[in-house]
Amino acid sequence: MTPGVRPAPGYAFPETLLAPVKSVCGYRRLWVALSGGLDSTLLLHLAVLCHPGVRAVHINHQLQANAGETEIFCRDLCAGLGVPLEIRPVSVTLGDGPGEGLEEAAREARYGVFEALLEPGDVLLMAHHGDDQAETVLFRMFRGSGVAGLAGMPKSRSLGAGRLARPLLGIERSELEHHAHQAGLSWRDDPSNTDQKFDRNFLRLTILPALKKRWPGLNQRLQHTAGACSESNFLNQRLAELQWKSMGQRARRLPVAGLSALSLPEQKNLLRWWIGRAGYSAPSLSDWSQVLDDLLQAADDRSPELRADGYTLRRFQRELYLVPEEPALPDEPVELQSNQTVHWGEWVIRLSPTGTSKGHRAPIRICTRQGGERLRFHPEGPSKSLKKWLQERAVPPWERRRLPLIFRGLKGEEELIAIGDLWCSEQYCGSAPVAGWRLIVERDCN
Repeated sequence: MTPGVRPAPGYAFPETLLAPVKSVCGYRRLWVALSGGLDSTLLLHLAVLCHPGVRAVHINHQLQANAGETEIFCRDLCAGLGVPLEIRPVSVTLGDGPGEGLEEAAREARYGVFEALLEPGDVLLMAHHGDDQAETVLFRMFRGSGVAGLAGMPKSRSLGAGRLARPLLGIERSELEHHAHQAGLSWRDDPSNTDQKFDRNFLRLTILPALKKRWPGLNQRLQHTAGACSESNFLNQRLAELQWKSMGQRARRLPVAGLSALSLPEQKNLLRWWIGRAGYSAPSLSDWSQVLDDLLQAADDRSPELRADGYTLRRFQRELYLVPEEPALPDEPVELQSNQTVHWGEWVIRLSPTGTSKGHRAPIRICTRQGGERLRFHPEGPSKSLKKWLQERAVPPWERRRLPLIFRGLKGEEELIAIGDLWCSEQYCGSAPVAGWRLIVERDCN
């Protein structure tokens, strides 16, 4: 057995360490994120003492010279404790955005693995402790974070299909280190943890010790600050949700009149919440007031917009739209075959036969607007300009350009039979389509 795999004979961990780990409940599978360092090694021992069937996952970032030795240590540790271990190597790729250094890139890679690993009902335990929380609050303060950032790390949150829990968040690192030594545990230190070119290491090794010497009990003070900011953030989110519901609670549209009736702080709060609800990050702007003024005060015939990461905020008439980046459309028209699914940008299009289907049918093709198209609502009725019809329906310009137009017949004699999910000829819809074929056009709004 590897030395240090189990606590020294006769040593019992105190209830102050065991109780928060025991309190984790309601899981299908319980995982421990095992780096091989002191904190996660101790957490694994505590989890094994408190719960049956514990699993572990080790992320090998392949960045340090001792990465292979640390992986072997984790294998031996888990083998000695009878814990199934998943080893996941990752390649860390540096981004080119602000704050996307090596630390952030490694974190993104690590959490990407965790999200893919966790299944519904799974809980992943992470060994963040009180010093980590203090470090996080200060780090975010220096980066200019608001109350959401200064709330620090939550004790629990969703992650992928499962949940993340940090049972040691209220315990100081010195206490963890004391009991790890008393228990005779061994671990592997990451040599990069002493490199002060990384901001967090500089905070941990230089700034925090000086602050703690000046203000004893600093961790508890910062915990209190994080708690107060967490409550403020909760109230901000609750207020934004109530205001959003009062404005019609549409996922990607907000009425300009409703937003304009709010104060500037309320406008900013609602927009941040609304963007976050859609799964995006609100842009970091030095002057939100100017941006909001451009978006909300523009005349109805203007189309101001704000481009952000993965989406654009657009103004059309009296509404503000959140428009995700959409996949590219085909360069050429696509012919739609029977029982075939065509993915057209954000659209999914199918042609299904019904009980009255005939073997032969006219060709059907999909394309975008070229200009001059006309539609006919009834076979013998008058035609109407598609451009004018879309304007009457207040379809935003950027959506008009992407709408799939579906035509039946040979080129030069074609008939428009569907316009996205806005309209479909009665010959191809309903419970018994006249043509014997049902045209299904759906928009993927995820």
